[in-house]
Amino acid sequence: MFRDPIVGEFHEDAGEMEAVHTQGVWIAEFLQQQTKDLEHFWLTVTHIGDPKAAFLLVFPFTYFVCKRAGVAVLWVAALSEWFNLVFKWMLFGERPFWWVGESQLFVTTKPQISQFPSTCETGPGSPSGHAMVTAAVWWVVVASLSSFLYSRTHSWLISAAPYLLYVLLLVAVGISRIFILAHFPHQVVAGSITGLILGILLGRRVPEGRPLLFFLSISAGLLLSALTLNVGLQQLGIDLSWSITLAKKWCSHAEWIRLDTAPFSSLTRDCGALLGLGLCQYWKPGGWSLPWAPRALSLAVSSMGLYHVNRLPLPVNPQGLFYSLVFVKFALVPQIVIVLVPGLVHLFTRKKKKD
Repeated sequence: MFRDPIVGEFHEDAGEMEAVHTQGVWIAEFLQQQTKDLEHFWLTVTHIGDPKAAFLLVFPFTYFVCKRAGVAVLWVAALSEWFNLVFKWMLFGERPFWWVGESQLFVTTKPQISQFPSTCETGPGSPSGHAMVTAAVWWVVVASLSSFLYSRTHSWLISAAPYLLYVLLLVAVGISRIFILAHFPHQVVAGSITGLILGILLGRRVPEGRPLLFFLSISAGLLLSALTLNVGLQQLGIDLSWSITLAKKWCSHAEWIRLDTAPFSSLTRDCGALLGLGLCQYWKPGGWSLPWAPRALSLAVSSMGLYHVNRLPLPVNPQGLFYSLVFVKFALVPQIVIVLVPGLVHLFTRKKKKD
C-alpha cells in the first residue's frame, strides 16, 4: 500500500513498498528486543545525530580546532538540512510509529514495539534527516582530520582511521533511528548516501571571505524557495500537514510532540545560521586569532553559552513567533562562537603593551 499525497488515502498498489515497510517494522522489533539493555545508548546516539547537534556541538568544537573546517561544518549542516526538507516534502515518506497503525496490517499479529520521547517527529520520514546531516557534516570533519594526520605521519593507515570511525558513527545513528521507530531502514540508508554525497560536494566550496550580501542572498533564497515549493504543492492539492496529523494521532504521549521537529523549524534554523555566519564575516572577517589556551577557554564559554541559548523556552503560539525566534536563536549561534566569546576572551587575556 502507499499513501496518495493528494487525498491522503492508502491504495492497494506498490506491494513492494508495503513489504519494505513491514520488514522494517520487524527489524525495529528485533532491535528493541535484542538490544533493550542499550536503550540509553541508542537514545544518546540519536541526540548526537540530531541536526541541531551539528550547529550546537560539532560546529563550535570544530571551529576552535580549525576555522575553515568549522565554517565548512556550519555551511554543510545548513544546506544539507535544507535539502533534506525539500526531499521530505517531495517523497512523502512514512514513519514506523504511525505506519503500524495506519496500515492496518497488524490486527492479529502486533509487533512488540515501544515509542520513546525522541520518536514522535512530525515531518515526513524519507530520507532520514539525522542520517543525512550526520553523514554530510561528519564527512567534513573526518576529511579534515584525515588530511591533518597524513600531513603529520605520512601514513595511509593512520589517516584512514577517521573514516572507520565515520562509518561506525553512521551505523550507530542509523540503528538508533530504527530502534526508536523514527525511520525505516531504507530511509536511513538513503539519508546516509545522500548526506555523504552532499558532504563531498559542499565541503569543497567553503564560503570564507564572502560579503554579507552573499549570505543574505543565500539565506533569503533558501527561505523563499522552500516557501514557494510549499505553496506550489498546496496549490496542487497536496496536504503538507498530513505527517503532522498522523504524528499527533499515533504518538503515545502528546507531550512528545514538539514544534521544533516540524519542517519549518529546520528551515528557519538553517536560514538563521547562514545569515549569522554572514554577519560574523561582516563584523570580524577571518575571526579572532587566539593562542591555544584562550581558544580552549573560548570553546568552553561558547559551549556553555550555546547550551543556555538552546534551552531558552520559546512560546509555541503563535507559531509565526516561534519560528521567528528560532531564526534569531540560530543566527546568534555563529556570532557567539566566532565573534562575541573570542572577542571577550581576547579582551581579557591580551597582554598590555608596556609604555
